[in-house]
Amino acid sequence: MSENSTIIKDTTSNPGPLGLYGFALTTILLNIHNAGFYQIDAMIMAMGIFYGGGSQFIAGIMEWKKGNTFGSVAFMSYGAFWLTLVFIWIAPNFGIPKPDHISFGSYLMIWGIFSLIFFFQTLNGKKTGIILFASLFILFALLSIGTFTQNPTILKIAGYEGIICGLIAFYEASAIMINEKFKKNILPL
Repeated sequence: MSENSTIIKDTTSNPGPLGLYGFALTTILLNIHNAGFYQIDAMIMAMGIFYGGGSQFIAGIMEWKKGNTFGSVAFMSYGAFWLTLVFIWIAPNFGIPKPDHISFGSYLMIWGIFSLIFFFQTLNGKKTGIILFASLFILFALLSIGTFTQNPTILKIAGYEGIICGLIAFYEASAIMINEKFKKNILPL
């Protein structure tokens, strides 16, 4: 008696660029605010919910289907970060108390620790991933320190560093797509 085996080939697209772009564009726009160029408004909140939150969460589910634990947990977690951040901003409109600088600083600090753990996981990967998670850890560290101390200069520096972090993610997403499209390594990762 012989056994028949079926080989299933995954023909779904790479969800990485979607998640990275969701992170990149939302991070850049929020940190332009943090750098002092405009106030938080409906544009940042909409990006946080639908692109930062929604697209990353979808990319995380797609990574889960592909068996990529790192990508799945990263995209779903940072997607949830954006959703929780927007909720924190709008919750006072529904009678839920606004966080003070200690609780919000703690929120940012725990995300920084989480990002540091992800940074360590990237150390055996591509250089762009290492640089991205290092810059993300630095961003959360600056944001939490600036929030705890209520120091506007540190928060402004965090804004500029956050723009750089978002641009790194934008580059990585673009490199993945361009390299896949041309079937060769045009932009190094």
